[in-house]
Amino acid sequence: MPDAVSDASDAGARIVMEGLTKRFPGADVPAVDGVDLDIQGGEFMTLLGPSGSGKTTTLNMIAGFEAVSSGRIALDGADIARLPAYRRNLGMVFQNYALFPHLSAAENVAFPLRQRGLGKAEIARRVADALELVHLGGHGERLPSQLSGGQQQRVALARAVVFEPRALLLDEPLGALDKKLRESLQLEIARLHRELGITFVFVTHDQDEALALSDRIAVFRDGRIEQAGTPAELYETPASRFVATFLGDSNVFTGRVRDGLLDTGWCGLRVPAPAPGGPVALVVRPEHLRLAASERAGENVLSATVTDVVYQGAFRRVLVRFDGGGAGQVRDAAGASVAVGERVEVTWATDAGVLVPDEQRPVA
Repeated sequence: MPDAVSDASDAGARIVMEGLTKRFPGADVPAVDGVDLDIQGGEFMTLLGPSGSGKTTTLNMIAGFEAVSSGRIALDGADIARLPAYRRNLGMVFQNYALFPHLSAAENVAFPLRQRGLGKAEIARRVADALELVHLGGHGERLPSQLSGGQQQRVALARAVVFEPRALLLDEPLGALDKKLRESLQLEIARLHRELGITFVFVTHDQDEALALSDRIAVFRDGRIEQAGTPAELYETPASRFVATFLGDSNVFTGRVRDGLLDTGWCGLRVPAPAPGGPVALVVRPEHLRLAASERAGENVLSATVTDVVYQGAFRRVLVRFDGGGAGQVRDAAGASVAVGERVEVTWATDAGVLVPDEQRPVA
């Protein structure tokens, strides 16, 4: 196995999709509809979206498991859209592990090397290195049934990287694990990415997972990419109401901007400039809202009634109903004393909000 790579682009493949489209027979609309995405060598790119958004179909077209209806997929400049999966030399990790139950962990990891015709000594060396890489040294003789779910997923990871691919595709690899084990393996996947330096393309519907692992995230909706960017860009400056509400919690106020104020029909709110034309949505993250007794300069203030308080350890989610209409939530310090039914003032700085077009399509 290669040592940790300082220049990830030397080890990782660049994957470029142009107009990538997939139409299934009998379907009214494409599953993937003209996707353009440039994944840099060594990058950790996550394809994020709800079920049916096209993210897994896109990954399967990169892998060669689904035929491309139209468009182009380039691997280091070479078009692979019509190339069989076995000739793409890409590592693949599945949600259900896909291990051979009758083979030991070491034999599972050795399988792609035997398919490539390597000698016994080279296979033994690479398998031992791969198992050590995923912290399973000494477990090589065990069958999958003798391993925990997390250990089986580690074997799957070792098998996917043992032949030293320049890109690794991961299809919701942690979806079958419990929360604590998921979080542990997230750290392991991040470590593997750092040490190997190869390109990772990771599919998930878990927003927290995407934020924790990714260099960049492509948010899918209805077969298209709604927005692509770093986790901070997507969270702090979402381009649409869908991205804002899908990636983390948000307070959303809709209306039209007139004379520097958002007219919601039940209140007027100061907005950051400039304002897009037409109906807009003002998005404010819960952590930017405060429960305060008085207004400060440059802030919005709304009166509200507390409808619920959810204790979450380091903070509390305070759910409120604003006077005049609309529900919201505040992420307040865990020590804050507030009760259901209590009257409160909710405030936030004007520049803490983000204005986006108010979409006519339903928000997930």
